[in-house]
Amino acid sequence: MLAPSVGHYTFVRDDGQPLDFIPGQFIQVHFQYADGTATKRSYSLATIHDHALGPGEAVEIAVSYVPGGAATALFEGLEEGGRVDASGPFGRFCLMPTDANPRYLLIATGTGVTPYRAMLPQLEALIRERGVRVVLLFGARNPEELLYGDEFRAFADRHPGHFRFVPCFSRELPSPGSPHAHADVRHGYVQQFLGEFGPNATDDIAYLCGNPNMVDACFEALKEYGLPVPQVRREKYVSSK
Repeated sequence: MLAPSVGHYTFVRDDGQPLDFIPGQFIQVHFQYADGTATKRSYSLATIHDHALGPGEAVEIAVSYVPGGAATALFEGLEEGGRVDASGPFGRFCLMPTDANPRYLLIATGTGVTPYRAMLPQLEALIRERGVRVVLLFGARNPEELLYGDEFRAFADRHPGHFRFVPCFSRELPSPGSPHAHADVRHGYVQQFLGEFGPNATDDIAYLCGNPNMVDACFEALKEYGLPVPQVRREKYVSSK
């Protein structure tokens, strides 16, 4: 478990083929409701890899548990070695090779942070090759729900001046002296702190991933700061039963 209501799952393809992907892409898991109706859920791939994935290599996803949710029942019922039906990878929520921006604003809530974990090797290369700066604003209710927080903080420590990790806790702050206590911690919602980083059309490409209300609020705020729509890339995560 990544958090009290978030599971971390690792899968390999059972047909002997590789499941290679571009960081930021997702897979769709296909299953049935209790009445037999077919449905599916999308999950961003969280795997950190800096090479082409080969046959037998695992990929990772984070799954939010929703009380009474059909997908939750599917994943909670999986045993080690269990099987799910999936398709993909899909999507264009990726770092684009033609980007020439000096800075990325990466904004997430909940499991919406998983694409940014997968992007870390690419971001490290961009920091090295063209000196990009990155701000990761990550909204969580409390320190327990700060998914992959230790990894992001360690990455920030390795790249001072180029990568800032700014956790925004809406309910409970870390206690003084805890591993999550840091000068970049904020109390509130991610959209409250956008202005602190001076979003602007000259420097920034922004990525928004997570709760639809957060994505919509940040999208409107970034437009007010002058970012044109093509410089704001969005994925919404909908918790559904």
